Amino acid sequence: QVQLVESGGGLVQAGGSLRLSCVVSGGVFSINEMAWYRQAPGNQRELVAASTSGGSTNYADSVKGRFTISRDNAKNTVWLQMNSLKPEDTAVYYCYIRTAWGRAYWGQGTQVTVSS
Repeated sequence: QVQLVESGGGLVQAGGSLRLSCVVSGGVFSINEMAWYRQAPGNQRELVAASTSGGSTNYADSVKGRFTISRDNAKNTVWLQMNSLKPEDTAVYYCYIRTAWGRAYWGQGTQVTVSS
């Protein structure tokens, strides 16, 4: 059974930093895309950052220059380094993967709260 376990969320003051981690287990191979999404109350889930196995990355405009996505393919792990956090970054952050065969999986989410 595939599992995505996120950690690293919490409460931080504006301007602070957090690092989210997501470890994928359950015998998943050939992960093509690893990404982070977020969903704030009353809003739709949105892409924050994505990384492909080929090395390309993509960021939401709102986080460019502040957030960095990185991954370790050997460890099936993806991180999201979040710096200069703002109150509007408050949301539940979800880890997402898509395999080379097109199967997609989600984590359970981790809460990030940024106080002003």
